[in-house]
Amino acid sequence: MADLELRHLTAMAAVADEGSFGRAAARLGYTQSTVSQQIAALERAVGGAVFDRPGGPKPVRITPLGAVVLAHGRQLLAKAEAAAAAVERFKAGDGRVDIGTFQSVSNVILPRVVRQLRDEHPGCDIRLFEEETDQPQVRDLDLMFFDGPGDDDVAHHKLIDDPYLLVSGRDAFPDGPVRLDLLDGAPMVAHPRICDQVRVEQAFADAGVRPRIVFRTVGNEAVLSMVRAGLGSAVLPRLALHGVTDDALRLHELRPALPPREIFLLWQAGRTHSPLATRAIEIAVDVAEELTKHWFSRPGGNPGADRRSGVRARPHAVTSDTP
Repeated sequence: MADLELRHLTAMAAVADEGSFGRAAARLGYTQSTVSQQIAALERAVGGAVFDRPGGPKPVRITPLGAVVLAHGRQLLAKAEAAAAAVERFKAGDGRVDIGTFQSVSNVILPRVVRQLRDEHPGCDIRLFEEETDQPQVRDLDLMFFDGPGDDDVAHHKLIDDPYLLVSGRDAFPDGPVRLDLLDGAPMVAHPRICDQVRVEQAFADAGVRPRIVFRTVGNEAVLSMVRAGLGSAVLPRLALHGVTDDALRLHELRPALPPREIFLLWQAGRTHSPLATRAIEIAVDVAEELTKHWFSRPGGNPGADRRSGVRARPHAVTSDTP
């Protein structure tokens, strides 16, 4: 049985369906001698005749051994056809992709990636996993968005520089950029000291500025709610301010500016991507490029600027049509 091949079973099924070697050959596009050779090879593999050959115009008849072989052979051929179809769908971008993310990417970049993937490949299986962590766990994922390049065993592609803005109450600061030293000792709402927050606070310390942290929370909405309530100001990356249209809040650039947050796509080094994962990377790169272009096409070349005051009170929301 180790010598049995799918092509032998295909020839056998054709002979059984057509009742003759000649008609089976015509159906398969082979010569009759080729079909005869494949049936002979099959009979050697299974150790007996699978057809009785009466000769002349009489149709061939399947033997009892042939009936057993044909029943299992048709099942194998069906499975092989299903496997071939699955491979073709996979190559065309079907299948499953597992993507790690974090909250501001989930709000702005990832929805466009997911929507475009599903538009292009309606049968694909997209699984998303969100976590705020210092150490990216890429091992079980195809791709992961992260605010750093990861470890040595992780490959990466930088997507975007995400600039920081000061978010304050309406009358907390005059319109326009805010000097960093004005935040020394000022009350501030902040994220916990994980992920990029550590680098933000180190940048403050390097500038000799120590804001007074009055509340820490992982939720961007909770940070903004506390700023609205007058608890203090906050420094957030631009992606975290997606969709903010509240007159109670004001956005300011910082002078000098803090180093921007860098957002990367990570994956296991040396890993071969599926076509679906490859397409997800391409779409994410395109979305990030459009987003950056949109931000810095604003008057003054900055993501928070308004034509008159240098401050945008109502940030432009990222929509499906406008990144």
